[in-house]
Amino acid sequence: MDDQLNYAPCGFITLSNTGMITDANQTLLNLLKYERGELLNRHIETVMNVANKIFFHTYFYPFIQLNGYVNEIYLTLKNKNDMEVPVLLNGVRKERDGDTYIDCVLIEMRKRIEYERDILSSKRKLEELNQAKDEAHETLKALNEELEKKQEELIKLNRSLEAQASTDGLTGVKNRRSFQESLEGSMSLFNRLQIPFSLLLIDIDYFKRINDTYGHPVGDEVLIKVAKIMQSQSRDIDIVARYGGEEFAIILPDANRDNAVLVAERYRMEIQQGDWGEYNITVSVGVATVSDADDEETIVSRADQSLYTSKSRGRNRVTHSDDRS
Repeated sequence: MDDQLNYAPCGFITLSNTGMITDANQTLLNLLKYERGELLNRHIETVMNVANKIFFHTYFYPFIQLNGYVNEIYLTLKNKNDMEVPVLLNGVRKERDGDTYIDCVLIEMRKRIEYERDILSSKRKLEELNQAKDEAHETLKALNEELEKKQEELIKLNRSLEAQASTDGLTGVKNRRSFQESLEGSMSLFNRLQIPFSLLLIDIDYFKRINDTYGHPVGDEVLIKVAKIMQSQSRDIDIVARYGGEEFAIILPDANRDNAVLVAERYRMEIQQGDWGEYNITVSVGVATVSDADDEETIVSRADQSLYTSKSRGRNRVTHSDDRS
């Protein structure tokens, strides 16, 4: 970003198509009292209050996806000290290098708020002088309640659609599309800030035999229970996803080689010791920890090769890519 834009008399911010902050000028950083490294790669909604998050979901995202731009959106952001910062936002969606970005200009609006407060104060006094219009007021109140109800229904619908788009319908964990987005985000954080992570690929041993012997409904129950066990053993920041068929993928943020192997062994043991009745359920695990030479494809490939090694060495075991030789 050149100095002219970096120190422009208004804030400038670039968002990914999913709302992640990819760039911001110094004017906005000063306004929000953040250092560049503290704000980049965070979701824009982390600097909003609850009301503005709802507004962003119900208006900003749908409108900019449909029209490619938004004009004069009034928002209240939160700075690093949790103080409110009112801004007016204009945004435009752009394609760069095959990716979609949203460029936004933000102008601080404190003076306008003072004027709006004066207007609201005058409006309240006027309403006090028009008590005779109670019937019209009650009608307006009823219409407003109906509008709020419709807005709540729309918000719930949007949340439901968002969850469906990122969740595996059978197991309830993240789906492969959501996993891929999370992997790209983890790789971006590593490339920018050297924040490590590890990847686990977990495959249910002899799963085809379970389907062939007991039928697919039983196989589905096994998949659901394995997913629940992994979720119960995961941190809030871990990403648990169904990678395909009987295979799961887990991203462990800020986990080095040793930590990743310990976590993988815990998953393996919890599944082996689970209450499976007449079935004998175990998993094989392949682990890879990110390195400077990796991209999204290579780290998945290394974890997959490690998974293959675990299976070839007898299954029900964990293999890190560093230990394959």
